[in-house]
Amino acid sequence: MDRLEQFEKMLADLQAQYADTAARMDTLKAQDKTRTATYRQLMGQKLTLGQMLETYRVYGLLK
Repeated sequence: MDRLEQFEKMLADLQAQYADTAARMDTLKAQDKTRTATYRQLMGQKLTLGQMLETYRVYGLLK
């Protein structure tokens, strides 16, 4: 696997993780569980993943 393929795989994984995390948060929010430790952990994870994706946007690697 060359470097570009590795980048594309990593990017796809990050985007999938972000979407999965957001979906899990939405489920907890619908159950009115926004004050749970799980929700707060997911919020931290979502912020971290979002920042990583934003860095790729800044460098023109993601639209």
